[in-house]
Amino acid sequence: MSTTVVLGAQWGDEGKGKVTDFFASTADYVVRFQGGNNAGHTIVVGENKIALSLTPSGVLYPNCTPVIGSGCVVDIGFLKQELEMLNEKNINTDKLVISANAHVVMPYHKLLDELIEESLGENKIGTTKKGIGPCYADKIQRKGIRIQDLLDETNFEIKVRKNIENVNLTLTKIYDHSPLVVDNILDEFSTYKDIITNHVADASLLIANAIKNKKTILFEGAQGTLLDIDHGTYPFVTSSNTSSGNAAIGSGVGPKNIDRIVGVTKAYISRVGSGPFLTEQKNEIGDFLIEKGAEFGVVTGRRRRCGWLDLISLKYSVRVNSLTELFITKLDVLSGLEELKLCVGYKDNDEVITDYPFNQNVLNTAEPVYETFDGWTDDISTVKSFEDLPNNAQSYIKAIEAFIEVPITFISVGPERTENIII
Repeated sequence: MSTTVVLGAQWGDEGKGKVTDFFASTADYVVRFQGGNNAGHTIVVGENKIALSLTPSGVLYPNCTPVIGSGCVVDIGFLKQELEMLNEKNINTDKLVISANAHVVMPYHKLLDELIEESLGENKIGTTKKGIGPCYADKIQRKGIRIQDLLDETNFEIKVRKNIENVNLTLTKIYDHSPLVVDNILDEFSTYKDIITNHVADASLLIANAIKNKKTILFEGAQGTLLDIDHGTYPFVTSSNTSSGNAAIGSGVGPKNIDRIVGVTKAYISRVGSGPFLTEQKNEIGDFLIEKGAEFGVVTGRRRRCGWLDLISLKYSVRVNSLTELFITKLDVLSGLEELKLCVGYKDNDEVITDYPFNQNVLNTAEPVYETFDGWTDDISTVKSFEDLPNNAQSYIKAIEAFIEVPITFISVGPERTENIII
C-alpha cells in the first residue's frame, strides 16, 4: 500500500503544483482534500504551462483518477470553465470524481466575501474574494449546500430560497446592497446538471476500496501549513485546515491509512496578503527573489512578499504535520546571491526563541536571528545529483536538514517537471 500526503510547509505558493505532478505521475488516485479555487498551481510541461485551481493534478495522467474530496468547497461555474480549458488541451476529464459531501460555493458567498473584506479597511485579511470563507462559514453553521443537494431539484430550491432570504437581510440592512434574485441563481445552476450527474460519487467509499486494493494514492493539499485555520498565523489564514490531519478528514479515510507525509518548502519563503512575516526582505534581496522566482499569485496575480527561509516556522510545520520528509523547491532561484541567510531563532526582548511561539503577538515584535552562508553563482538547473551541486549549495541544504531533523529527499532546481534532484 502506498498513500502519500503532499502539502505546503509555509504560507502556500511553495511549488506544490510541480511536486504533486511529480508524485501524480505514478499514482492511481489524486485526492484534493481541502480548499477551493482560491488556491492555484502551475505545472510546466515543455513549452506548455497548465494552471489549475480546483481540479487535482492527477487529471493530467490518463491512468489516474482525480478526486475532489468532501473537505473542499466547489465553485461549479469555475470548475466548468477549468474542465473546458483542459478539454481544449486534449486532456480527458471524464474520470474526475466529486465527493457528494463537498460544499458548493454559491454566488452570495462570493458577494459576501467581497463586501466583508472591503468593510475591514486597513485590517483586510487579503482574501481572494472567491467566496471560500463564507462557504465554510455556512458549512459550520449547518446551512451549507452540498454537491448531493443539487441532485434533488426540489430540495435544492428550498435550501437556496431559505438561504437567500437570510442573505438579503444582511445585504440590505448591513451593507446597503441591493438584494439578490433567487430565480437568477436557480437558472444559473440548472446549467450545471451534467457536471454533477457525470462526476458525483461517494468519494470516501471509492478511496477506501482503492486502499483495500493496494492502489497508489496521493492526497493533495492547497495553501500551506501557516495558513491553517487552527495552526496558522490567525487571523491571516485561510478558512480550512491545511495541515496533514485534514488529509484523512477531508477525504473520508482513517488516519492509519496514511503512509508518508511530504512537506514542500521553497529554498526561501514568501507569502501573499497581510500578516506577520519576520524574515521579509523589503529591499533588493526581496526584489531579486520576486523577479527571479516569478513570485506572482496564480489566482490573483498579486506580487508576493519574499524573504529568507525561516527554520523556526519550518520546524513548526514538521511538528504539526508529522512530516516524514521534505521537498525543497526553487533552489535555483538563489543562484547569483553572494550571501544567504537562514533564520534560526526569534529574538524577543532579550530572549532568543527557537520554538514557534504559542503567543503569536511575538511575531509582530520579535527580530530574526540569522545564520549566514556563502552563496554560489553556478547555473544548477541541469544538476541531477546532490554531489554535483556547488559546495555552498550543499552546505545550505545540510544546514536546513540538520535544524529541522527531517530528511530532505527531493530538491527542485528548475520549473520543469524533470528538473529535480532525487536524494
